[in-house]
Amino acid sequence: MAKHGGLLGAVYDAKSAKDVAALYDQWAKTYDDEMADAGYQHPQACVALFARHVMRGAGPVLDAGAGTGLIGQWLRTLGYPQVEALDISKGMLDIARKKNLYTEYHQLALGGPLPFADGVYAGVISAGVFTSGHVGVEGLDELIRICAGGGAVVLTVKCLLWEGGFKARVDEFVVSGVIEIAEVTEPYVSMPGEAATTPSLGIALVKVA
Repeated sequence: MAKHGGLLGAVYDAKSAKDVAALYDQWAKTYDDEMADAGYQHPQACVALFARHVMRGAGPVLDAGAGTGLIGQWLRTLGYPQVEALDISKGMLDIARKKNLYTEYHQLALGGPLPFADGVYAGVISAGVFTSGHVGVEGLDELIRICAGGGAVVLTVKCLLWEGGFKARVDEFVVSGVIEIAEVTEPYVSMPGEAATTPSLGIALVKVA
């Protein structure tokens, strides 16, 4: 993890949301360059999946775990004009604000109740959030709740989390008729430049109208 001055390893090992926020605040100014050097692929993989399941121009869209705006840049290019950013780190959101990519900015943590109405978003996208030291399956319910009928929740999920309870929770939503699984990608390595990185999946969940 020396490539990131220990910060990538530190956020994976974080024990609390407060620790995660502080570490990302510290990392914000150099995050984009360092993750590009590492070959970070979650944003591209997630946006490609999102574009297959959410009509271009649909909105509003929530980028949950927006960070410095890597997803926002791609969504703007692909034709999603109304995208809101949510992130736990003020420092990361400050960088995203400078890029002027989002219509609103919400400094909030995933994993608990969110202050948004049911079904308010045409789509929700979240890349690199459901992973070690960040957010587990406890963050899924609220993202599904705030997604509109016919919309999609598109996530990258670390395979260890997927098999460790995430898939079971998704299956519960499917059985109850709340969502349908539209697509699950093959496992891929999110950062080829990091030997310690474990595979992730891309998942598109369509909210039943």
